[in-house]
Amino acid sequence: MKTTAILIFTFIIGLVTTNNKAMAQNYTFPELPYAYNALEPYIDAQTMEIHYTKHHRAYYDNFVKAAAENKIDNLSLEDIFSKISAFPASIRNNGGGYYNHMLFWKVMGPNAGGQPEGALLDAINKTFGSFDRFKTEFENAAKTQFGSGWAWLAVDADGRLFVSQTPNQDNPLMDVASKHGTPILALDVWEHAYYLKYQNRRPEYVSNFWNVVNWKKVAELYNEAVK
Repeated sequence: MKTTAILIFTFIIGLVTTNNKAMAQNYTFPELPYAYNALEPYIDAQTMEIHYTKHHRAYYDNFVKAAAENKIDNLSLEDIFSKISAFPASIRNNGGGYYNHMLFWKVMGPNAGGQPEGALLDAINKTFGSFDRFKTEFENAAKTQFGSGWAWLAVDADGRLFVSQTPNQDNPLMDVASKHGTPILALDVWEHAYYLKYQNRRPEYVSNFWNVVNWKKVAELYNEAVK
C-alpha cells in the first residue's frame, strides 16, 4: 500500500510538472535586451537588476502558475486581456505585470532619447499639437497616477494615438481599462521602478525617462498597430 501511494503521488507531481513546463513554453520569460547598467545614469544598475530578476520574474512565475490552474495555455496574452474581467485577480495582476514589463524593457535602450521620426512623429504632432505637448501630457499621466501604476501611449481601434494611465498592473488592452488600445510606449511608476535612486521624487524619474526611450522600437510598434 505504501509503495502504491508513493507511485500515485509521484504520478500526480509528474502531471503538474509537465503541465507547468508546457505552459512555460507558451509563455516565455525573455532576456533583458541590454546590460543592467546600460541605462545609467538615468536608471541605475541595482534597480534594473532587482526590477528584472525579482519583480518581473515573480510576475511571470505567478502568471504561469495561475494560467496552468485556469487552463488557458491556448490563449495569447492579448486574448486573455480582452476578457480579463472574467478571470481571477491572479491572472489580471500577474499577467499584466508579465506583459507590461516586457513592453517596458523593449521601449528603452542605451544611446536613446531624442524624439521619433517619420510617421510616428507626424501622428504625435497631429494628435497632440507638438512633440513637447505630447511629452507634457504623458508626464502628467505618469506623475498623477495615484499609487502604483503605469503611463501609456497607445493606438486605438481607429489608429489614433492617445495617452492614458492605469492602476496596478492593468494596461489598455484589458477590458477594464478606461481607454482601450494597443500600447506602444509604457512607463512604470511603481515605486520599485525608481525608489532606490529617486526616493519619492517621481517627477524627476519621469522627466529622465525621455533620455532612455528607444523611439525606433516605439515607431516599429506604432507601424504594426496601425496596419
